[in-house]
Amino acid sequence: MRLPIQYNLRNLVVRRTMTLMTAGGIALVVAVLVLTLALAHGFSATLVATGRPDNAIVLRSGSDSEMMSGLTREAARVIASDPAVARGADGEPLALSEMVVLVNLVRRGNPTASSNVSVRGVDARVLELRPDIGLREGRLFRAGMDEVVVGRNLGRRFEGCGLGEKLRMGGRDWTVVGTFDAGGSGFDSEIWGDAEAFLPAFDRSVWSSLTLRLKDPGALPALEARLEADPRLHATARIEQEYYRAQSQQLAAVIRALGLFLVVVMAAGAIFGALNTMYAAVGSRSREIATLLALGFPPRAILASFMVESVLLCLIGGVLGCLLALPVHGMSTGTTNWSSFSEVAFEFRLTPGILATGMLASVLLGLVGGWFPARAAARRPVSEALRAG
Repeated sequence: MRLPIQYNLRNLVVRRTMTLMTAGGIALVVAVLVLTLALAHGFSATLVATGRPDNAIVLRSGSDSEMMSGLTREAARVIASDPAVARGADGEPLALSEMVVLVNLVRRGNPTASSNVSVRGVDARVLELRPDIGLREGRLFRAGMDEVVVGRNLGRRFEGCGLGEKLRMGGRDWTVVGTFDAGGSGFDSEIWGDAEAFLPAFDRSVWSSLTLRLKDPGALPALEARLEADPRLHATARIEQEYYRAQSQQLAAVIRALGLFLVVVMAAGAIFGALNTMYAAVGSRSREIATLLALGFPPRAILASFMVESVLLCLIGGVLGCLLALPVHGMSTGTTNWSSFSEVAFEFRLTPGILATGMLASVLLGLVGGWFPARAAARRPVSEALRAG
């Protein structure tokens, strides 16, 4: 025989002040957990969206990032002519030699604050290799000119990155002639210009990477084998999407670990709050418990009833916590990517899975916080409960 759930709901309403205080503590724990997961997911999703599954990125062997890589012009030409590389309408290989460096820029409105920003040297084929990216304002830079285009996230974050403004980089002034939209990917946090103009300005003589459009992504292993077999190249290839996913893993793991530590600390306090609430409920309802036992309800029904009540209490907190976290969805922030040492702007991204995780956490808190008081209630002898009441 089980106690009806209306019994538990009535008790929560009767003790609404304590219910709301305990639910508020649970809500803060769940909100922090959800915000942490949304932060890590937003960062990872931004970098994963940076790559395409049909593009390959070629780096020097042993390099983990473009910042550590270097490919000679001869090696780039040889790799671009590989039979696995697709060709454009003009019959030329769909290959893009790129140069990547970091520059330190001052934040808008705060001249004492600055961050590293990725500067990428490309050419006019960049939009053909990355068709998901489009110009928002202005035009594309001209070859050989001191002109750049900037990602949509930079104009409002850094001085000199607005349309028509000038940036001082590599000892020269560069005019911002356009802004582009990369669909929320990591490219939105970059500055692009003509690679041949960037090389002498930044005192570079080699490319950082080579991006290729593959005829068939399944041909990548064969391409890798040919690169490894050619002693002139010293290069390795990866699917572009997988490369950027790997770039996000280190920082995303740290964000999750720090968030989990904070959640565990806060959860300990929330559990004590739930314990106090449920122990108080057991103490104030001794006569009710004795009456239920006398009416024939078995101890396991009393235990289950108090466990249900604890879980319901924490579920209220879980719902409140998710509601508290909802407004941050889509909010922009930025952090330094530890793999590239440059700032990446991204958005908090809440998903149904993250919200479900928050609700599951509230259920677990309810189970842990309710177990001992529920067991104490179920084990009380009828005579002792009547005297305490």
